Amino acid sequence: MSRVIQVTFDAHDPRALSTFWRGALGYVHPAPPGVTLPEGADALAAWDDFLAGIGVPEDQRDTSSAIEDPDGRGPRVFFQRVPEDKSGKNRVHLDIRAAPGLQGADRMAALEAECDRLTALGATRVERHEPAPPMAHGHIVMTDPEGNEFCLD
Repeated sequence: MSRVIQVTFDAHDPRALSTFWRGALGYVHPAPPGVTLPEGADALAAWDDFLAGIGVPEDQRDTSSAIEDPDGRGPRVFFQRVPEDKSGKNRVHLDIRAAPGLQGADRMAALEAECDRLTALGATRVERHEPAPPMAHGHIVMTDPEGNEFCLD
């Protein structure tokens, strides 16, 4: 039997980092418990109202955030505030499959287009690795706004 997983990120600013990854992955911020959001409603504003309503002090309202796959297929991603800085290369990172089924120049063009989109959301391009068939199909290494490494694959 397989297990359902949640991916957890340590972050200085969980809300901002979850907003980046929401855009990167096409995920959504879930509604607060017991709240049904109308189409197009701002889930983060709903969380602000919810947390204020249950008495969470304002300085404690950005201690965590989460995003979910709107189709229910991918893992939930949770972001928790931590005081320490990132101290080295991540031991685990996400690969975003941005060019499924594409090869060669078409694949790299699709990866470059996604790199441009994610850079506009706050990511940083690190380096491009060219295809080297038969084992390496080419990828782009990037970092998110808090320096966590990920690859466009």
